[in-house]
Amino acid sequence: MQIELRILRFDPEKDQKPHEQTYTVEAGPMDRVLDLLHKVKYEQDGTLTFRRSCAHGVCGSDAMLINGRNRLACKIRVDQLKARRITVAPLPGLPVMKDLVVDMEAFFAKFRSVQPYLQADSLDPDRERLQSQAERAVFDDTTKCILCAACTTSCPSFWAQPSYVGPAAIVNAHRFIFDSRDDHADDRLTILADRDGVWRCRTIFNCTDACPRGIHITQAILEVSSRIVEHQA
Repeated sequence: MQIELRILRFDPEKDQKPHEQTYTVEAGPMDRVLDLLHKVKYEQDGTLTFRRSCAHGVCGSDAMLINGRNRLACKIRVDQLKARRITVAPLPGLPVMKDLVVDMEAFFAKFRSVQPYLQADSLDPDRERLQSQAERAVFDDTTKCILCAACTTSCPSFWAQPSYVGPAAIVNAHRFIFDSRDDHADDRLTILADRDGVWRCRTIFNCTDACPRGIHITQAILEVSSRIVEHQA
């Protein structure tokens, strides 16, 4: 079948503002949007710029706005979109560097701000730090984040206030706040109790809908909020 692929283009060296460019590509129902972008770049327009790496939904580098929703181009197929016209644009809310490539530095700075790493005060054990299956299950869901930014850039609270730490950072804080081996949950709770922390969440569930890994993001944010209330009591 023929697919009309509409891509929001922007080249800072020659464009005043983004503009839409349309390409016609041959595609099968099992082709992914990433395959269509490759066809455009390799066969029609080598100037098209986008990120991709593993192409298997693991690296998260090809997150973009596809038919109005944040998705991974390597995971969403033509048959799932059920349309002969597909629109593609960069993730909303982040500065566009070129075409579908956005500047992720501020996103990763917020990720780093929540101390997303294990901090244990006890001496290092001879082997690994043991944990029961039940203890692991408490935060297992939030270990699946691939930092694609699809959740944060789908959030109206982030669009309205870019200083909001965002769902992705809170998810990664959750992963260690609830880890029984970590001793610095209170530090992260103090960080997230800030005016740009968890209290900016309005439980709209856009983040949960956008997550390509199926993480229950809104639930994780509420669990962190509850822990902050307990911490401040």
